[in-house]
Amino acid sequence: MFASPTLIGESFIGSGDEAAHLNVVIGRRGSPVETAWVSSLAAPRAGHIPFVAVIRPGLPVKPFTLFVNKAPIEGDRHGTLTWGAAQAGVAQGVALAVREGLIPASDADFLLIVAAVWVSPAAQDEELVFANNRESTLGAIRAAVLGMPRVEEVVAAADEPRNPFFRAGRG
Repeated sequence: MFASPTLIGESFIGSGDEAAHLNVVIGRRGSPVETAWVSSLAAPRAGHIPFVAVIRPGLPVKPFTLFVNKAPIEGDRHGTLTWGAAQAGVAQGVALAVREGLIPASDADFLLIVAAVWVSPAAQDEELVFANNRESTLGAIRAAVLGMPRVEEVVAAADEPRNPFFRAGRG
């Protein structure tokens, strides 16, 4: 199933301050992904503290998943939402990807995931942050495994770039 040494996926779910934007990198132990995974875990930097995602304390998700926050932690509420709701959503999303067969259970002990996760400092609703991060994680893994998006989709959209912060031609 995982013939490629590295799979990359992206997903954006939700809107407003509770939206979730995730990037995942999936690779086998012993691959360059392991080097990046261990290096990130061993070298935190101000405002960005990578950690292993857990289903509950003492029960890390498999494949082992490194949660890397994209936004520096800004205050107690942002920290709680990042390390609490978003992290739990990522962990559950990975577990569901295994349950659904996107990641074969037989491969779960041999793979590593790096999840780069955006949580807005303005977010407030922990249930929505949790749900959006769960679905975004599952979507990013699905995209990685299925090789999405297809090049044809990218080329077709090339003349109209947009995201929640920008749309070409909006004057």
